Amino acid sequence: MRWWNVKHPGAYAQALAEGRSPGAGREILAEEDRRVERILLELRLREGCPLDLLKPDGLAASRRALTDGLLEPGPYDKGRAVLTLRGRLLADAVVRDLVD
Repeated sequence: MRWWNVKHPGAYAQALAEGRSPGAGREILAEEDRRVERILLELRLREGCPLDLLKPDGLAASRRALTDGLLEPGPYDKGRAVLTLRGRLLADAVVRDLVD
């Protein structure tokens, strides 16, 4: 499940002060959406994400990212996609390539 809170800080604070949840909405994610979210979030962690989360096109993109210096070679050889410093600067583009 994904949820989000009210955007305005004043509305958020008021909801809490009144003992209400600041939640504005929620949705149940489909399996594919959960996979994409996991890649999106885990790739930004120091440990990266497992390569087995990627589909064939994503694996091909990961090999290109490795060649381009966006992924660390050591963890890649052990089955994990871990962003390099340059990869972190381009993380949104890397994720887009891995999940498309």
